[in-house]
Amino acid sequence: MVSSAELVQLLRAERVMPIIRSTASEDAVAIGRTLIDAGFRVLEVSLTTPGALDAIAELSEDPRAEIGAGTVLTATDVSAATAAGASFMVTPAVTASIEVSAAAGIPVLAGALTPTEVLAALERGATAVKLFPAEFGGPSYLSALRSPLPDAPIIPVGGVDVESGHEYLRRGALAVGVGSPLTGTGPVDLTAISSRAAAFRALASAP
Repeated sequence: MVSSAELVQLLRAERVMPIIRSTASEDAVAIGRTLIDAGFRVLEVSLTTPGALDAIAELSEDPRAEIGAGTVLTATDVSAATAAGASFMVTPAVTASIEVSAAAGIPVLAGALTPTEVLAALERGATAVKLFPAEFGGPSYLSALRSPLPDAPIIPVGGVDVESGHEYLRRGALAVGVGSPLTGTGPVDLTAISSRAAAFRALASAP
């Protein structure tokens, strides 16, 4: 399992973390494999996906990428996701599962929006903070948030496309989490995902 320090280093290098939500486990696996083949090395699979644990188990067998479990709410979620092979946890808010993960040495990206929530997440042991929903305030809000908290490792999530992703990174985000602007909506189109992946991968080398 990756350590918290290693995950932060990997996210800083990768700059983009795809978030997979699907209506079926097999679709999540197909999307994940396509993204790994495209070069992504850190991926999140939301537990809201039916059969998410099976998808995590399959994808975690690929040594090229670290697979995290998203929408983690409880200690039971942490245990189940860890057993399935998840390398890290992602929460949608400040929950008790943050402390459960931290106590077990499992990296956790904790959802938060306000300065109070960001500090609460970090105090509970979060490896980094998932700024969610980031579209609530956009890149300018990230700048305002980082003014009193310049050292907080923050990953904006929610409505992040290539243009806003570049702006978040320019304003000091550790990385950005990207869902449907990368993976699409409706029927799974792996060719389209591969095409969009190239544009998002380019953010890793953007100034």
